[in-house]
Amino acid sequence: MKPSAALRLIAALLLCLLVVLPGCSTIQAEDLCAGLTPNPVAARAADDPFVASQMRFAVSLFREVTASGGENVLLSPLLVQLALAMTANGAAGQTLEEMEALLGGSIPLAELNEYLHTYVNGLPSGEQFRLHLANSVWFRDDESRISPEPEFLQTVADYYAAQVYAAAFDQQTLEDINNWVSQNTDGMIDRMIADIPPEAVMYLISALAFDAEWEAGYDASDIREGVFTAASGQRQTVQMMHSTESRYFETDNAIGFFKDYRGGSYSFVGILPDADLPLADYVAGLDAAALLSAMQSAREGLVSVVMPQFSYADERTLNDCLCALGMPSAFVRGQADFSGIQQGKGEDFYISQVLHKAYISVDEKGTQAGAAAAVIVADGVGSSEPISIERTVLLDRPFLYLIVDNATNLPLLIGTVTSVA
Repeated sequence: MKPSAALRLIAALLLCLLVVLPGCSTIQAEDLCAGLTPNPVAARAADDPFVASQMRFAVSLFREVTASGGENVLLSPLLVQLALAMTANGAAGQTLEEMEALLGGSIPLAELNEYLHTYVNGLPSGEQFRLHLANSVWFRDDESRISPEPEFLQTVADYYAAQVYAAAFDQQTLEDINNWVSQNTDGMIDRMIADIPPEAVMYLISALAFDAEWEAGYDASDIREGVFTAASGQRQTVQMMHSTESRYFETDNAIGFFKDYRGGSYSFVGILPDADLPLADYVAGLDAAALLSAMQSAREGLVSVVMPQFSYADERTLNDCLCALGMPSAFVRGQADFSGIQQGKGEDFYISQVLHKAYISVDEKGTQAGAAAAVIVADGVGSSEPISIERTVLLDRPFLYLIVDNATNLPLLIGTVTSVA
């Protein structure tokens, strides 16, 4: 018998309670949230310019990430966007211009703050499906190294509901940061960082947990052994899930389908390139506007879908990808300008790393996923009836997938499956 969504939610909540038991993962850093009560901010609902800019960022970053290598890729462009947008509120000069252009295109940061605040707070979560998002800022409790401007901290509290911590950046802080990430990903990302380098003065972190059952689940008879041909050519024996879905789209070189989660707010989107087009080549040529248009134009019609059960984790550093996308100065000490974080000192600050970790499991019940993105700022110190099937999508070779918010078709997560063994 399949556990209900309510039972899965209770299990997730129990896990959260377990990981905050005293002596296990209690966060001991000084929480400054009491002095940073969020102020009301203007709402700016997602419109065509915002949706287009976010899809462009998601696809551009995903193309760079997949080009940098790795077997199965999993990225939350939303989390990277949130962590970098928080950081951008401390940027100035050329650094701000580059980050603004990458994150929002023609949308200025002040408006992007309003868009993201409204969008994130409007993402639904309920009894049958759960999406949890959280942001935090951690800075070294050493005024000789960093003393953040109150305006900067207020901005990240107002627009991003960020928890703000002053910490010693010692072993306890390392545990605190990892415990915070674990709590906010339902334990799926249990260790975000391995150490705190001596030059680090601030961490800006975004995390999510997603847990949803399929609207139309699978019976035992729907799951049969099959073969998945990996990108390497290896034939892998896997458990294949068979279903009939009702929305699909086609492009010049691929076919895709939507499979809804309970509640109808989110969907899994599977995309299979043509047989003569390797997945890597398809992703390299992926166009954000064309993908968004194809999903928005999805047609009603029955489509037979076969896809493998899969689960994997992904971990990577995004520095090179973000430099290639147009924000190089933020990573160079002496060129970066983060005077918005601290006047008279922020010119010495730079981004030393942008980290991303993610995990996903897709099976007959639904999907569980957790992800986190961290921006590390440094100062350099210390270095039934008969049916008519219109299309068939057999995901028995490498494919692309997204988990999207159905209101906008923007991806919470985007990934590739090139191997399931």
